[in-house]
Amino acid sequence: MAIRTRMSGNEATAHAIRQINPDVMPAFPITPSTEIPQYVSSMIANGEIDTEFIPVESEHSAMSAAIGASAAGARTLTATSSAGLALMWEVVYVAASSRVPLVMAVVNRGLTGPLNINAEHSDSMGARDSGWIQIYGENNQEAYDNMLQAFRIAEHENVHLPVMICQDGFITSHAVENINLLEDAPVKQFVGDYEPEHFMLNEKEPMAVGPYAVSGYCMEAKKAQAEAMIRAKQVILDVAKEFEAMSGRSYGLFEEYQMEDAEYAIVAIGSVCGTAKDAIDRLRTQGVKAGLIKVRVFRPFPGEELAEALRNVKAVAIMDRCESYSAQGGPLGAELTAAMYRAQLSAKTVNIVYGLSGRDVRVEDLEQVYADLKQMAEGGKTFAQYPYLGLRER
Repeated sequence: MAIRTRMSGNEATAHAIRQINPDVMPAFPITPSTEIPQYVSSMIANGEIDTEFIPVESEHSAMSAAIGASAAGARTLTATSSAGLALMWEVVYVAASSRVPLVMAVVNRGLTGPLNINAEHSDSMGARDSGWIQIYGENNQEAYDNMLQAFRIAEHENVHLPVMICQDGFITSHAVENINLLEDAPVKQFVGDYEPEHFMLNEKEPMAVGPYAVSGYCMEAKKAQAEAMIRAKQVILDVAKEFEAMSGRSYGLFEEYQMEDAEYAIVAIGSVCGTAKDAIDRLRTQGVKAGLIKVRVFRPFPGEELAEALRNVKAVAIMDRCESYSAQGGPLGAELTAAMYRAQLSAKTVNIVYGLSGRDVRVEDLEQVYADLKQMAEGGKTFAQYPYLGLRER
């Protein structure tokens, strides 16, 4: 039975962690993810869970401790944001290449400078090639649901890769929304017990984790890691199907909204998609065939599937909440444009950078994006290489 309540995104994530009851959580506080370890440590103190909380001196230490705990056979979780993720950089790669199935809640916040604590995807997108699975949520409900699915994906025998569960800092992490929680018993059954096949504390199987690999062996390890990421796509879908049977809530690699007959589409990640849905609802009453694709899973990137979903549209705006400084746009724009090219799509595209450092995006802003797409499709408008939405200009 669903439990109807109100929670912030951080609180919803912590509630999911309580229901999962991981063995170990090393963490270091950083805005706006601080509340997650704070909630968990309170739950431990109150006897609600028996997780071993490890207070550490930095985020680098938090990830190092998480790798050690996971390698030892413990179900392990941590949380961070922004510069905290950047400080983990070295060991974020070690976690993926060591194939430890730990989970990290990432509350997305811009990297400095200038110093800013608001929503941006530059932190997790900066780690997009580190070998971690990345799953993003639009709202508090999805932050909760995604966390419940994370360990099932990470620990699957065909995967064994770490998972980032991402949500937009302050926009969802601190805002309170209505949410449907699941009861503890079905969640416990769904997540299951962690019984690793190989782990460092198994005295019957001496092993090393993260050893030095000479040139004659390292490339094969990288290929095996890449194959695991490819296999993760089907595992994510399979776990989502099981989750739907339990919760009634459906998830895939991405969500399509009003795409059945859409001529003009926005492709985006995270909380802005709720704003886009409101814009689409308004435009549909005016006869504009607007649609949205909300990317949930960025790693593994569902390029072929996204291209197929966009096959019949006339114009597409690919929206990035971070800047790659490539002089070409953002990471979603780069990867989706390449996928559309390989699929030989004829739709006109523009990559739009938006919402940097928490800059507001209004329904009216996205209505204008759709109007621009319509003009672009009809040949009456051209865009700069990659425009900034809502930029204050002289």
